[in-house]
Amino acid sequence: WRLRSGNGSVSLRAEGPGCVHTALLRRGLIQDPYYRFNDVMYRWISLDNWTYSRTFKTPFDGRKWQKVNLVFEGVDTVAQILLNNVTVGRTDNMFNRYSFDITSVIKEVNFVEVRFLSAISYAAEQSKCHKAYSIPPACPPPEQKGECHVNFIRKEQCSFSWDWGPSFPTQGIWKDVKIEAYNHYHLIYFSVTPFFVKSAQQWCLEIESVFDVVSSKPIAGRVTVHIPKLQTQQTFSVKLQPGEGSIVLLVNINRTSAVEAWWPNGHGKQTGYNMKTTFVMEAGYQIEKFSKAYFRTVELVQEPIPGSPGLSFYFRINGRPIFLKGSNWIPADSFQDRVTYDTLRLLLKSAADANMNALRVWGGGVYEQDEFYDICDEIGIMIWQDFMFACALYPTDQNYLASVRAEVLHQVRRLKSHPSIILWSGNNENEAAISSNWFSIPHAKREIYIRDYVMLYVKNIQEIVLSEDRSRPFIASSPTNGLESVKEGWISQDPYDTHYGDTHFYDYNNDCWNWTVYPKTRFASEYGFQSWPSFSTIEKVSCAEDWSYISNFSLHRQHHDSGNVQMLQEVGYHFKLPQSTDPVKRFKDTIYLTQVMQAQCTKTETEFYRASQSEIIKGEGHTMGALYWQLNDIWQAPSWASLEYGGKWKLLHYFAQNFFAPLLPVAYEDQGVLYIYGVSDLHVDQKLTLRVVVHTWSSLEPACTLAKEGVIVKAQSAVPIYKESISDVLERCRNCTRKSCVITFCLVGEDGLRSPTNHFFLSSLKDAVGLEKTQLSASVSKQDDTYIFVLQTTAIAPFVSLDVGSIKGRFSDNGFLMTEKKKVVVFYPWEPTSVEELENSLTLTSLLDVV
Repeated sequence: WRLRSGNGSVSLRAEGPGCVHTALLRRGLIQDPYYRFNDVMYRWISLDNWTYSRTFKTPFDGRKWQKVNLVFEGVDTVAQILLNNVTVGRTDNMFNRYSFDITSVIKEVNFVEVRFLSAISYAAEQSKCHKAYSIPPACPPPEQKGECHVNFIRKEQCSFSWDWGPSFPTQGIWKDVKIEAYNHYHLIYFSVTPFFVKSAQQWCLEIESVFDVVSSKPIAGRVTVHIPKLQTQQTFSVKLQPGEGSIVLLVNINRTSAVEAWWPNGHGKQTGYNMKTTFVMEAGYQIEKFSKAYFRTVELVQEPIPGSPGLSFYFRINGRPIFLKGSNWIPADSFQDRVTYDTLRLLLKSAADANMNALRVWGGGVYEQDEFYDICDEIGIMIWQDFMFACALYPTDQNYLASVRAEVLHQVRRLKSHPSIILWSGNNENEAAISSNWFSIPHAKREIYIRDYVMLYVKNIQEIVLSEDRSRPFIASSPTNGLESVKEGWISQDPYDTHYGDTHFYDYNNDCWNWTVYPKTRFASEYGFQSWPSFSTIEKVSCAEDWSYISNFSLHRQHHDSGNVQMLQEVGYHFKLPQSTDPVKRFKDTIYLTQVMQAQCTKTETEFYRASQSEIIKGEGHTMGALYWQLNDIWQAPSWASLEYGGKWKLLHYFAQNFFAPLLPVAYEDQGVLYIYGVSDLHVDQKLTLRVVVHTWSSLEPACTLAKEGVIVKAQSAVPIYKESISDVLERCRNCTRKSCVITFCLVGEDGLRSPTNHFFLSSLKDAVGLEKTQLSASVSKQDDTYIFVLQTTAIAPFVSLDVGSIKGRFSDNGFLMTEKKKVVVFYPWEPTSVEELENSLTLTSLLDVV
């Protein structure tokens, strides 16, 4: 493609799929857009109107085909499409697929132009035209350095900025472009959804095919569906009517075949069956469609709970209640053409490696690419799929609704075959926005916005979802009170009510080690704490003068109001703040402490949610999901993410591997008593030994050990397995005080079954007595495709961090409490490296290295 700016002063070669920013970067016309303050310096790019153009030869004889289409799988966003100087169509929705009839326009040699309009100008213009009443919010908060009126354009909402991301309102052809030529009929969408028929105790598949039939009369024919492994073959007689329409076939799976269901990560296999569907019609080509059939059912259970007002809110997969463990997914880059299969695979695999089984694709980003869902199908990550509306009110004029209807229809048809998707959700936080009146709407006007809300999410989005996909549940918003919100006219009094639906919860002021501040909710779909990414990640987009916590750069990168101050406040509750006179050392120490704090805070909160799954206390509990905010980063900046931009694991992600472990002992203190719960996602009850070890900070020798045998940890539940008053513990372990001792504990069973070793602090670490600065050392050796780090310490070391800079890979464990002289940690490289390279890059840090 050729790309040129509005007045033609900039002209260059460009790739498709691609966008203006990456094209300019590839040609060396701009620096890395993520470097330092370039997000603001490069505003001019998004304010201009760019044009993509190219010539192409038609590789077939156009006269032989009844219909020729120019198909755009994704255009970002507002554009006029011309072929041979004839306007063949316009686009205004990044999430839609556009097919333009070019039968009468196509020649042997063609010239195609895609004339873009600045998304910023378009959004402003649309907002100005909406005269009857305003649709808030007008602009993002100033610390986000973003653009206004993003709710007026069907484009990735966070591309105008967010509280963790920059403003890069891209223009470009972000997905494939193709020419389709056909006679008679053409297959546009093909989907397979499973159902289990309880009465017949039999699986069946619903196969839907959407066709464009160009002949003037119906076309008859036969469709054969063959699934060899399940000894299933069925043939159907069909008739395709002229125009666009669909046929739905029900295939009953052979009763004598044992069907393996698709299970989430940690609960079974992700079996899929190869399937071939053949269309043999009396006119036109035979079509062979190869696909995979998966068998799984999903129910969102909202029922009364004995002893608790309200309703449950949990997912049953294949009839089994599953506790959802995971996080929230945001776009992996501001420039979607840079998000490759490898990018997605690395991030999603890291989620599964941390024992996650679910991610929520958040409503301010994009409906992810096909590969994203393919990988989730393959590795067992359940997807809570938002529609792309977030933290705003939206217009409901006819044009806007027509565009949204096309978007929803396209996305549901494209995605509904994926077993990984278990829920459609209408929007992010928009029920709460009206209910809690975020935008200060006068009471008299409230009804207008409620009417718009119901019109968009219920009468349009829900209506299409329910007619297109009966195989999975739909909720209108998150957080929501579910059925209770429906009863209250879709806007509940308090969408954060712990007795119904899901909750989002953030608290940056209270001490995060105090579990009593957390909501005992049915389902925690958002919660979290910020931290800074590691120095090696920041270094790539900054220079020496930026390397301080209070530099202009550090302030510029923080898009959440008072975020940097809040992190230090949260750190300060339990740790001494860095005082080094060397500014770079102080910056690195601060980064380390924010990561320790984020990991420890999110651990405390997640363990509280997991431990609450089987109990009701004062009418609250039965928590069945913990999805922290957020999994990944869109650029290098402080955020709530556990994976840095580029995929490096923060300490939080290493902690997640433990706090999401299938078997975990969890401790908390209530009124001077220590309680330990056994939390299990395993499908059978386990008879285990609980080992509780108390250490004084000043010695690697345990002060006392206790083994409680015959502990029963029930399948898929959280049960109390141990209680003792703290004063008894301290007395039992002579020489112990709250400040001088720490408790570690784990569960051990037969056949090598073992939980991670967990820890419980009896005081803030800034008050700890007896902690000594240790000599940490590591030796590195290669073993097969991995590297072995043997760590040695001379004293107990809290929060030991191994960092190998920008060498890509991850450790088996990190950020741990080291209570033994020696520990072996494995490094899994993601790219070739060497012992020498690892040794030269290694930094070992523990809490007492911070001065």
